[in-house]
Amino acid sequence: MLEVKNLMVFFENALAINDLSLEVKAGEFVGIFGSNSAGKTTLMNTIAGLTLHKQYREQRKGGERITIVGKILLDGEDIMLIKPDYRVKKGIVLCRERHPVFKDNTVHENLLLGGYLRNGREVKESIEFVYDLFPALDRLKGRKSGLLSGGEQEMLAIGMALVARPRLLLMDEPLLGLSPAMQQEVVRAVKRLSQEGLTILLSEQYARPIMPLIDRGYVIENGTLIVTGTGEELMDNPEVKAAYFGM
Repeated sequence: MLEVKNLMVFFENALAINDLSLEVKAGEFVGIFGSNSAGKTTLMNTIAGLTLHKQYREQRKGGERITIVGKILLDGEDIMLIKPDYRVKKGIVLCRERHPVFKDNTVHENLLLGGYLRNGREVKESIEFVYDLFPALDRLKGRKSGLLSGGEQEMLAIGMALVARPRLLLMDEPLLGLSPAMQQEVVRAVKRLSQEGLTILLSEQYARPIMPLIDRGYVIENGTLIVTGTGEELMDNPEVKAAYFGM
C-alpha cells in the first residue's frame, strides 16, 4: 500500500530524515520506534503532506529552507507533491501528537469536523463506531473538548481521524504524556483497530506496550534507519531490548 523510498528531509542545513525507506502493506500494523528527536514526527508529517505544506508556506514568505527528496508511493502512485487534503481523500489520515482538538467545540462537534470530506451516512456510522470504541467519549459527547483530560483528548483525536475513514491511519506518539490507565485504553483501541483490518503506521518512543502488537517495525535514530524486523525479532534483538526494555 505505502512505500517510502530513499526519503531525505532537510530543514535549512539540518538533516532530519536520512535516506530512509520503508513499506506498509494493506492490513499491516507497522511501528516506528525511536528516541526523542529521532525524526519520527518529521517522517509522519512528510507522509501526511504537512512537511510539503510547510515548505510551500516558508517559500512564500522567504523563511526557512526545507528540502524534501525521495518518493512516497501510495498503491504505486507517487504522492510526494500532492497536498495534504488530497492525501486525506486518498485515505491517508494523520492523528498528530499531543492530541490537537478544537477546544471550544464539544466532543460530538469535533467528531463531526473530522468527517468534513465524507457524506452524512458515513459520518454517522463512523461516529457510532468511535463511541463504541471509546465509551467514555459517548458519555462526554456534549462537553467542551478543552475541559477533557489529556487522555480523553487523545481518544477524541483518534476518533476524529477515524471519522475521516482512513485506509491508512498514521498515529504519531499516541501514548505521549498519558497516564498508565489512559495508555492501556489507547493500546486496547489500537489493538482492536488492527484486528479489524485497518492498516496502521504508528510512531512511538514508549515501545514496550506497542511492540508486541505490531506485524513489523523500524527503529530510527537521527533520522536514519537502524534496524528493522517483525515485532518478535525486534523484541529478541539485544540492542532493542537494552534501549526500550531496559534488559
